[in-house]
Amino acid sequence: MSEKPVTIGVAGGTGSGKTTISNHLLERVGSKHIAYLPHDAYYKDLSDMPEDSRGSRNFDHPDSLDTALLIENIKQLQQWQHTLIPVYDFTRHVRKPERADVGPQPIILVEGILIFSEPELRELFDIKIFVDTDADIRFIRRLKRDIAERERTADSVIEQYLETVRPMHLKFVEPSKRYADVIIPEGGFNFVAIDMIADRIRSMLHAQAE
Repeated sequence: MSEKPVTIGVAGGTGSGKTTISNHLLERVGSKHIAYLPHDAYYKDLSDMPEDSRGSRNFDHPDSLDTALLIENIKQLQQWQHTLIPVYDFTRHVRKPERADVGPQPIILVEGILIFSEPELRELFDIKIFVDTDADIRFIRRLKRDIAERERTADSVIEQYLETVRPMHLKFVEPSKRYADVIIPEGGFNFVAIDMIADRIRSMLHAQAE
């Protein structure tokens, strides 16, 4: 195909509703049209560290992520090629041996807290969406998620939030909002905004098909 895929970035703070919005777009537009790349999958492997000290790393700094690999994967998809993305184990902070095969699609959807803070990555996006949700709501969502899905204790989540999550949000995530083309308040509950973006993506698909 000669038409380049449309690449969309969805950014925002932890617990803002990025994944919820991405899932809504996958449902409304159709997952068969979208190649989905979560930046969370690209955390660096910490298997060389003692397991009981891995959780102390700053996972909210850009250096904690293998963004160069994400850029490589996006460029492969933009050239209509298959790509292999990492699979990350959040309970042990290591990459799993297997990788996920992502096929080329007319829409590439990339989601993550820091994707707009990296200039080389930011340049790859045709549409940049920032999900803007109040800090208290974001913290509560993160607390519930990390306890339920990542086997963390409440105390460890609170400590991490105060020591790294909040400072890194103020330093990297919040300033990156100025690069957004669209800002969605209220996260995944803003169905009007989600429907408008889904309609826009469907229009792009129709234009590509013509």
